[in-house]
Formats: sequence, C-alpha cells, structure tokens
Amino acid sequence: MAEFRRRKRKVCQMCAGKHVSYKDDTVKKYVSLDKGKILPRRITGACARHQRYIAGEVKKARFMALLPFVK
Repeated sequence: MAEFRRRKRKVCQMCAGKHVSYKDDTVKKYVSLDKGKILPRRITGACARHQRYIAGEVKKARFMALLPFVK
C-alpha cells in the first residue's frame, strides 16, 4: 500500500502574534489581486475568528478608499 503524507496544518498567523490593520499594507495580502475579493480561510490560513476580523479590516479599508471594491 502507498504511504500517505500528512500535511502540516497551517497555524493562524494572528494567533501567533501578527497584527493586521486597515491602515497598513498588511491587509492587501488577504485580498486577491485580480478581482479584489477577500481570500478564503483555506488560503490565508487564518482561524474563523481572525478571518472575520480580516474581513472587517478589508471592509474598513474599502470604505476609506485604500482598497478597491470587487470589480
């Protein structure tokens, strides 16, 4: 039988101490470049609580015209 490799589970970077603010460029990392949509949890590696926080920060940045709305 073939042996299967287990993938390491991504650790939420914000649980580890990284901070995301709508004022910084760190929020742009969580938005796809081509359409301006918020990236899902499976790609960002954020936990559910921090994914909601990221979504709120992206929405604040869009309201302040720092990020574009969805095209």
